[in-house]
Amino acid sequence: MMKLPAWLDRTLDLFDEDDPSEPFYDPVHLGAAVLAAIVTVGCLYWLLWTLLVYEGGLFVKIGPALRAAFTSKTLADYGWRGSWDMGLFEGWVGNAAALLVAVALVAALQRAWNERARPRGE
Repeated sequence: MMKLPAWLDRTLDLFDEDDPSEPFYDPVHLGAAVLAAIVTVGCLYWLLWTLLVYEGGLFVKIGPALRAAFTSKTLADYGWRGSWDMGLFEGWVGNAAALLVAVALVAALQRAWNERARPRGE
């Protein structure tokens, strides 16, 4: 099984079995769960907004980029005048960075899923 980093192992220890002498309801754990959920939703919102909406989104730029690469069209046909005025391609760096983060996140989630889905005997 995969060894977790020390900071993540300590964080997950918060959710281990409770001491019987502690009260059943722990407001610190509830608050931490709510805060973690809010942060997770905020990060997911930022990621998807940057990928799909920021400066027109990534999907608006894919077709013209492929046309400029494989046909007689040029970047100038889509408003590119240089790095100071990219026309239709404005914001492509942010869109591409969000795409890379999204792919890395999906790959990490898939790996974690596969680690957990293995039969216990292996």
